[in-house]
Amino acid sequence: MTSGPAANRPLRVAMLSVHTSPLHQPGTGDAGGMNVYMRQLARCLAEQDADVDLFTRCGAQGQPQRVDLGPGVRVRNLVAGPRAPLAKEQLPDRLAEFSLSLLRSTDPDRNGRPYDVVHSHYWLSGQVGRIAAAHWRIPLVHTMHTLARVKNAALAEGDTPEPEHRVQGEHRVIGSADRLIANTPAEAEALRSLYGAARTDVVRPGVDLRIFHRGDGRAAARDRLGIPRHAFVPLFAGRIQPLKGPDVLLRAVVELLGMAPGLRRRLLVPVIGGLSGTGTAEPERWHKMCARMGIADVLRFGGAVPQDVLADWYRAADVVVMPSRSESFGLVALEAQACGTPVLAAAVGGLPTAVWDGVTGLLVAGHDPVDYALRLLWWAERPDLVELMGRGAVRHASGLSWERAAKETLDVYRAAREALTPRG
Repeated sequence: MTSGPAANRPLRVAMLSVHTSPLHQPGTGDAGGMNVYMRQLARCLAEQDADVDLFTRCGAQGQPQRVDLGPGVRVRNLVAGPRAPLAKEQLPDRLAEFSLSLLRSTDPDRNGRPYDVVHSHYWLSGQVGRIAAAHWRIPLVHTMHTLARVKNAALAEGDTPEPEHRVQGEHRVIGSADRLIANTPAEAEALRSLYGAARTDVVRPGVDLRIFHRGDGRAAARDRLGIPRHAFVPLFAGRIQPLKGPDVLLRAVVELLGMAPGLRRRLLVPVIGGLSGTGTAEPERWHKMCARMGIADVLRFGGAVPQDVLADWYRAADVVVMPSRSESFGLVALEAQACGTPVLAAAVGGLPTAVWDGVTGLLVAGHDPVDYALRLLWWAERPDLVELMGRGAVRHASGLSWERAAKETLDVYRAAREALTPRG
């Protein structure tokens, strides 16, 4: 498949993301780490001589059909249903329409293949990827990002489980994909043990070190954000939904103030991100919870922010807290560490890979608020350890670049192409 004139042109990649656009602001709605993943991966693939079209659903009137993200990278908005936002739960009924729009929007070369590989993200896109790859007779590479069976095993109280049709859809994608890309060995094991997956490669995500770095330091970042220099600042950054565990942090703050009442004078807990998932059902839930717990005076809720501003929040924090119930990798952890801030995280999913326990942060087994409070108190009383772990965090994050991730992903694409038995 790689011989002849085609071997001398850039590898052409059709990257699929039905439910969320790479152009969406991370931290809002369904946009999060996966949006960052696709943009950064596509950028670095193009820098390594690939050509990438990112296909997503047109979700608003007036959206252009094509948006250039940079040399060799384009976002292409396909019409599938109304030009308006749709909940993920509504999208399975639009997949056939999206697939037709995809096939109609591309001009095949003389071999009938407009692309060399399809790379789909999330199970909804995988359904489309199966159709496109078979039609074009090219390999399908798929990245799950999250798994229904894993999420359902770690639900917060009152949270809604993923439906059975998603579980079955994931099985179909896994059975059809020529290669699967997992973010961590833990995800690869979940794919194998829960879904019987084979042909899985582990490619750890990266961090954009052009944005996320120590910059001019904690004090300067606090001055820009209006945070007192003497404050103790545990930061939550991400989509506000039960899966991410913000309730665990709030209860930990109550426990922390019970252990050290004097800390209230300098405690500030920013929560940066937008409502998502079941968190949107009761928008005032988190504010009401803070008021009921008596901690509203130390919490500061902010919406999602651009990445350069998010980097300042990371720099300003003493520690970033990630009490997630499920996390395929946890890009927030890597971004925070690149900015010189240690991470306190649940030992779930990919977080034990993202955080080097005892060196760049601390991992907690479980979600007992007391365990998180004890570790926060330890940091509050030992600012020297915040600085020491911050230096280790920068060293750790510096080895996880998107350039490395793109190189390893290209290796997966090539392996998939070489192993593919010609179709048709």
